[in-house]
Amino acid sequence: MDRTISLFSAEASGPGLGDLAGLLCCHGQITGFGRTAARLSVVVEEPWRAHILAREFRCRGADAQVSKADCGRPQVRTSFRVDLLPLAVRWLRAGCAGPVEDDSGKAVPEGFRLSGAMLRMWALAGGRPGTQGYLLGVDPLAPGMHERLVEALTPLGVAAKLTGPKAEVPAVKVTGKRRLEALLELIGEPPPGAEAAWPGAEPQPHPEAATSTA
Repeated sequence: MDRTISLFSAEASGPGLGDLAGLLCCHGQITGFGRTAARLSVVVEEPWRAHILAREFRCRGADAQVSKADCGRPQVRTSFRVDLLPLAVRWLRAGCAGPVEDDSGKAVPEGFRLSGAMLRMWALAGGRPGTQGYLLGVDPLAPGMHERLVEALTPLGVAAKLTGPKAEVPAVKVTGKRRLEALLELIGEPPPGAEAAWPGAEPQPHPEAATSTA
């Protein structure tokens, strides 16, 4: 299918380290080492996500390793790097806007503008089809970020809302044919192995929910 590439889509420009901010929109964490370097990590539900994300890191010049987190789930983590320090400065509490009464230590930066490339990282780390739309997972330890992330989607033509308290996991939900088409235009086609987690695929039970009911 021919698609017009949006100015904001993941395909509109080359990959850059700034794209990795999309991981902080969900449950990714960035840790500073004094004022000299920072490390970015994200724990994911499925192994395929970890391996694809590791490739995405490397495409941006940031080598990353796949390992097992303390919780037993796959984890992607960089070493401490000088070039990740600007990301830490922006996303850690100092210099951020919005509530910071949470356990994650991060908040959405003042003036944050979401891009298609960031959205693609977000989808790869924590996106999945829902029963009525597409779900982008958010960090349960950073509830003060959730509404601001919904606001950041609106200028991209992807109006969304937060899932209710009965949801399996907290997420930003995108519904409606036009909005889902706009989302797909922004994030581009799925990399091999990610097709089942992309907009338009059949919804699957969340691994966390499946485990709890086993």
